[in-house]
Amino acid sequence: MTTADLFRAAVERRDLAALGDLFTDDIRLYSPVKFTPFEGKPMVLGLFGVLLRTFEDDFRYIGQLDGTARTSADGTEAPSIVLLFRATVGGKQIHGMDLLQLDEAGLIREFTVMVRPRSAVHALGEAVLAGLVADGLAPAER
Repeated sequence: MTTADLFRAAVERRDLAALGDLFTDDIRLYSPVKFTPFEGKPMVLGLFGVLLRTFEDDFRYIGQLDGTARTSADGTEAPSIVLLFRATVGGKQIHGMDLLQLDEAGLIREFTVMVRPRSAVHALGEAVLAGLVADGLAPAER
């Protein structure tokens, strides 16, 4: 099975341990609702725990694109996978893409999430922030 296959299966099973086995220790996750990335395996796994609880039961991957992406100023390219998904959060339908960039060992070292439409981004951001605060991963807003 490929990294993408293992990732999809872990998400479908909501299996954080299996997801953790697919991430580098220094993974960075770029979110549509936060300017700076989530960094490091513990934080990214915490975020995935929140995400897996936040998406309603209809989360599903609907497609996959494979390729490469330039990963450094010297032009080095690394395997990249785009997973297309659909979901519902707070009654808002989401269309999204997960971009997985792999390291030499086939582990996910960078993860970028893109979501549309804007109303869904807003609903997702509110739900994720509430989950991060509830799990002690983000400070409560004052």
